[in-house]
Amino acid sequence: MKIRHALLSSALALAVLAGPAAQAKDWKTVTITLEGAYAPWNLTNSDGTLGGFEPELAKVLCERAKVECKLVASDWDGMIPALNAGKFDVIMDALSITDERKQVIDFTVPYAATPAAFATAKDSPLANAAGTGATVKMTPGQTGVKEIDALKSAFKGKTIGIQAATVYAKFIYDNFGDVATIREYKTGADRDLDLQNGRIDLGFDDAVYFQTAFDAANGALAFTGPQVAGPIWGVGEGLGVRKSDTDLRDMFSAAIKSALADGTVKNLSMKWFKTDVSPQE
Repeated sequence: MKIRHALLSSALALAVLAGPAAQAKDWKTVTITLEGAYAPWNLTNSDGTLGGFEPELAKVLCERAKVECKLVASDWDGMIPALNAGKFDVIMDALSITDERKQVIDFTVPYAATPAAFATAKDSPLANAAGTGATVKMTPGQTGVKEIDALKSAFKGKTIGIQAATVYAKFIYDNFGDVATIREYKTGADRDLDLQNGRIDLGFDDAVYFQTAFDAANGALAFTGPQVAGPIWGVGEGLGVRKSDTDLRDMFSAAIKSALADGTVKNLSMKWFKTDVSPQE
């Protein structure tokens, strides 16, 4: 979820400038930020509390790390600079672990790994594009993939909606920027609304995120083309921390490994995604 939202490069540049000096801490309380608008990864309940897969997993991880955690919502596109400015301690928002992001923040081990996919209106002429129902695995920077080239021909001249500053945004710019119009959105929900109302032709995002979006659209949206998986999205989604907080990183990495080993991550992912998103060896 989310190598998700201003493009990422500008956010990373700001993060470098904002980074505080390294200092040791005695971790008793930890503030974790989530978007609260990327269901089922994370969402905002009617009473204002945060729910979803990640808030429930965060509760488990904090108990195992023996720290008290506070969950706060914040805008996705400013999370990395705000983390390095000390506004909170951890990002937990389907944050893909990528080499670019590793330049400015550190990561725990991954707690999930998911593919990405295109979505369109169920009755669109773009529905059931070549490869629908299949999965293609890609590596960072890979080009000339026949399944993607087939989609480029099918999607030529169309408008593709993406959430800004995500790894998915970079993929769309790299592979479809020369054939399609690309429209950026602050949130996935804003993009999905335009897709449902016919203001854009396609969306591209995390596949398990889209499953919930399809339910919210009452079946009006559907996948089209193959899902895209593999190292192109990094090793998976992990917690983002400041480079200076290696002790915090290690505490949560140990908790994640424990939750993966005993099936907690699998159980929570089956509850929220109806599929196991645990990263595979």
